[in-house]
Amino acid sequence: MEKMDWKGTLKQYLRWPWYIGAVLAVSVAVFYSVDKKAGFLAAAVVLTYFLIVSAASLRLRPVILNEMTAFALQYETVEKDLLEEMAVPYALMDTQGRLIWENKAFTALSGRKALYHGNIETLFPSVKASDLLSASEPGEKDEQLLEHDGRLYRIHARKISLKEIARASAVIDPASEEAELISLYLYDETDFRRLARKCEEEKPVFGLVYLDNYEEALESVEEVRRSMLVALIERKINQYFADLDGIVRKTERDKFFVILNKSALDTMREQKFRVLEEVKTVNFGNSMALTVSIGIGLNGANLHQNSEYARIAMEMALGRGGDQVVVKDGIAITYYGGKSLQMEKTTRVKARVKAQALREIIAAKEQVVVMGHKITDVDALGAAIGIYRIGSTLGKPVHIVVNDPTTSIRPLMSGFLDNPEYGAGMFIDSSAAKNLVDNNTVVVVVDTNKPSYTECKDLLFMTKSIVVLDHHRRGNEVIDNAVLSYVEPYASSACEMVSEIVQYFGEDIKLRPMEADCLYAGIVIDTNNFITRSGVRTFEAAAYLRRNGADTTRVRKMLRDNIDSYKAKAEAVRTAEIYRDYFAIGICPSEGIESPTVVGAQAANELLNIAGVKASFVLTRFNQEIYVSARAIDEVNVQILMEQLGGGGHLNIAGAQVKASPEKTKEMLKEIIDRFIEEEERKQ
Repeated sequence: MEKMDWKGTLKQYLRWPWYIGAVLAVSVAVFYSVDKKAGFLAAAVVLTYFLIVSAASLRLRPVILNEMTAFALQYETVEKDLLEEMAVPYALMDTQGRLIWENKAFTALSGRKALYHGNIETLFPSVKASDLLSASEPGEKDEQLLEHDGRLYRIHARKISLKEIARASAVIDPASEEAELISLYLYDETDFRRLARKCEEEKPVFGLVYLDNYEEALESVEEVRRSMLVALIERKINQYFADLDGIVRKTERDKFFVILNKSALDTMREQKFRVLEEVKTVNFGNSMALTVSIGIGLNGANLHQNSEYARIAMEMALGRGGDQVVVKDGIAITYYGGKSLQMEKTTRVKARVKAQALREIIAAKEQVVVMGHKITDVDALGAAIGIYRIGSTLGKPVHIVVNDPTTSIRPLMSGFLDNPEYGAGMFIDSSAAKNLVDNNTVVVVVDTNKPSYTECKDLLFMTKSIVVLDHHRRGNEVIDNAVLSYVEPYASSACEMVSEIVQYFGEDIKLRPMEADCLYAGIVIDTNNFITRSGVRTFEAAAYLRRNGADTTRVRKMLRDNIDSYKAKAEAVRTAEIYRDYFAIGICPSEGIESPTVVGAQAANELLNIAGVKASFVLTRFNQEIYVSARAIDEVNVQILMEQLGGGGHLNIAGAQVKASPEKTKEMLKEIIDRFIEEEERKQ
């Protein structure tokens, strides 16, 4: 023990008596300078102090060293026992995955009776040693899940460097100074994850259920049967959600509020929301099948936000045509159903209300700016000209944003250009529009409800007065700051909607023949000469335009193709591939064609005339993108297919824009079609 010495804090602590003795020695000198007798007395006291301290230090030093040594040895033993008896399974392994040491809990978990020094993968085949060693530096940790004997463990792996140990050791070769060990902790998370899963399953989910065509369906039933029909529908809805342990409360004649949990929603998803089809089967003399729309909100910050999510989801379901379910899970939105064509509403109350609201908005502002979607087509231009007549009737200057007129709309625009009856600023580009728009301007968006698709997206942020008039189904991207939004997917075209608004705008408005031609042309193009999506209100709008001077002969002349466009369309049809027996996929040439996207859409319409074709897709390269025009008659919902490419539209008319090569886009389209067919086969 004589060769052992103190160090660290203990060494400094044991030196304090000597420090105090030094202070006392200095005090002796002070006493001596004052009084010699007192100084001698103080010196004697200090000498006695040093003798006592020295004796105590010599006698107690070996005792203290022995006690400290015994404590250190006992502490090391206790520490080892604690690690050995620790309830958490713990082990050490080398960088090859071979186990070096393990505690009792790890041994019990592995099922071995003695220490096992094999590879960890032989104990737990699902554990990959290479994955546990992915941490790049000592001290870093990695984790992996292990399922063993019905329990779930989280493996916490941590690298331990042997560098410092090797330097202090006399038996480890310096060449192995960089060796490492891996420590493993296995935390049992079975109960924790079960509780977390239960909490997730019991999260509250709010839903809204609306009957889409309640009034129309009741009108098709004898009056004495109406109450029974309503009772059957309510019973069907209540029973469906009652089977899922949900709560249903009727808020209006055709509206219900639903509360259920997350596990019930998962069940509904697995069942493909069969309530959509069950309600359609209710028949008590009604000639029109009832359809429902469901909006569901979940994972909001609180219950109020879940309710708001449900409202937003319902708006999107109705905006997309109804007969579907929209689930808003935080920022994620998922669509289900929506494969049937929305029934046309016979009542025009909504059109009249929107017309009066539009009149009030325009009357309160100084000017009107109208814009459609990028690459303005005939429908967008016709609707914009209808708004031009509305604004002009109220004495407001109106400007239509058209950046690059295509060959399809130039014949329609030519009648307005250099016409003294129309101002020189009737058609402007985006840069001119930005200089005009302010808070006293109404921006009217027609034929689109997606901000990124508009001719000039910046205009939407330059004024608070925005009006949206569109007939396309809503997607995830919408113009959400509009003061008036009129989106009706049942309408054949934006021109049909504007024609109805003009009728209810007031008696002081009168369309001119040239303006009626443009609106009529928009309807003709979007309905493919009244072949698709043409309802009663479509023909009524066309009749109104005819009464205002629209001439079918003039319209037909304006819509004729040039020879190059016709050849490109014919080439797209000639080279089209029939995929999976029912799907026509063609590529439209774009070189030398001024408006290739218009030609591609026309080619898609032509492909539908081929016997056996259920849907057609034509790909056209334009502005470094591939424009996909999708068309169908009644058996395929091309809108759902195009949404998977980032586009959208209607059930039988849709499109998308893809930043890829035609060949890559074609392969993506085929994969989407394959998934669609597989889903349809599973339902059968």
